[in-house]
Amino acid sequence: MNKVELNSQEVDLPSWSGKACNYALKVLDEINRDNWELSILFCGNKTIASLNNQYRYINEPTDVLSFNLGETVQDGERTVYLPGDIVISLETLTENAKYFKISEDEELRRLLIHGILHLDGMDHDSIEQNEPMLALQEEILKKLNNEQIIPAGGKK
Repeated sequence: MNKVELNSQEVDLPSWSGKACNYALKVLDEINRDNWELSILFCGNKTIASLNNQYRYINEPTDVLSFNLGETVQDGERTVYLPGDIVISLETLTENAKYFKISEDEELRRLLIHGILHLDGMDHDSIEQNEPMLALQEEILKKLNNEQIIPAGGKK
């Protein structure tokens, strides 16, 4: 059984955060992962820019960061995998959605999948759609297309 914990920094925890947890759990099911305890942080550009500078030496905001932990621990009789943390800037999410002319909901779903695939050990060298990780990301996005996180009209 997987678990997802959501937190926020610099921004309020969105009212739709429970739906984001459920969506992340469905992504984990799609990639056949079990006993994962995943952490997701929603933040603003100031927080993600600071993390991006500290860990990637890029002094600007980005949309999503993944911090791999990759530890297995015992939780009573259960063995639990702690893959790491996903950090998503809600400000950059909004900017990207406008730039790509897609809904904020679609962009959020894409970022959640992207972060989870990174924590699962996948990576990409470019943003070309023929990259295996990005092709899988779009396949999962399409398969879970009926799942909505952010209500139409924005992220309030």
